[in-house]
Amino acid sequence: MDVNQIRQILPHRYPFLLVDRIVELEAERIVGIKNVTANEPFFIGHFPDFPVMPGVLIVEAMAQTAGVLILNSIPDRHNKLVLLVSVDAAKFRRPVVPGDQLRMDMTVIRRKGSVAKMAGKAYVDGLLVAEAEVMCKLQDKPAEELTDKAPVAE
Repeated sequence: MDVNQIRQILPHRYPFLLVDRIVELEAERIVGIKNVTANEPFFIGHFPDFPVMPGVLIVEAMAQTAGVLILNSIPDRHNKLVLLVSVDAAKFRRPVVPGDQLRMDMTVIRRKGSVAKMAGKAYVDGLLVAEAEVMCKLQDKPAEELTDKAPVAE
């Protein structure tokens, strides 16, 4: 999936759409890519002399990747949101800097009803940079936002 296909699934937009490409998609596993550039708005204030991607945004990118898997697996995805409800066991191993390509590998641990728990690892050049378990919950969109059509790409 390219970024335009991802935008048809996730409601996030600049500067908070943190997944650029999906390179693997299976029933219980997904791999997403985030290209980290020097133009990211968070680098202006997050260690401007030594730009480092904030760990919370790495976890958010992992959660968005998980959200693509969950939403892609349901038929009425345009009428649902996936919300992050918990983050466990987050660890940050190495800094992520401009020029890096973040590869997020997310695997379903369990699904029950509208809730899914997933384990994720993020890599740069094959080296582990972060890991976390995220729990996400499907929720209906507010009534005024429901639609039978895919959102229009911006």
